[in-house]
Amino acid sequence: MGTSSEEENAQYAAFLEKVEKTIYVDNLSPQVTEAVMKAAFNQFGNVVSVQFIPNYLEPKNMPQAALVEMENPKQAQEIIMEMGQYPFMILGMPRPARARAAKLEMFDERPRKPGRRTVCRWVDSKDPDFDVAKKIEHLVRKHAAETSIVLEQQLAEEEKLANQQSEMLKAHYRKYELLDSVLDDGTAKRLARHYNMPISDV
Repeated sequence: MGTSSEEENAQYAAFLEKVEKTIYVDNLSPQVTEAVMKAAFNQFGNVVSVQFIPNYLEPKNMPQAALVEMENPKQAQEIIMEMGQYPFMILGMPRPARARAAKLEMFDERPRKPGRRTVCRWVDSKDPDFDVAKKIEHLVRKHAAETSIVLEQQLAEEEKLANQQSEMLKAHYRKYELLDSVLDDGTAKRLARHYNMPISDV
């Protein structure tokens, strides 16, 4: 019996250590993969694991969140500080990703805290807690619907911003192409001679 208790304590202690090394990252593009996440965060240290958090309430194209476990708590804290001070873009999302310390409740497969018991029961319609449970269910559905609308609006704004950024990049590229053609065909030198302006050979 004592051995089982010791194993539970050791398992829970290891889990707490994992939580301290893990960051919660959201505002992720739906196209982000584990390989992309590791490439993005390996510059801060060594990524041990990446676990995407399933979104059961919203459509699949909504922004994702993930738990990123680093090699030690120091690396995790450095990421949180860095991303809090500077925008950190992942996979071209116009909205920067956000990072904060992970919490125990964010892990699906967390071990039971030693000495803690969990009791589950069905709530009958005659139970005094039935009305409270129904109100909670209604609030959860209402919150999910409101969140879905807000996220859809955010995605629409992000898509609009991404298109604007793309058009701006194309415009800059066309300008550079024009400059290259002017230099290559000798137009720049002819204009320089015409206006008596010095121009260096490139």
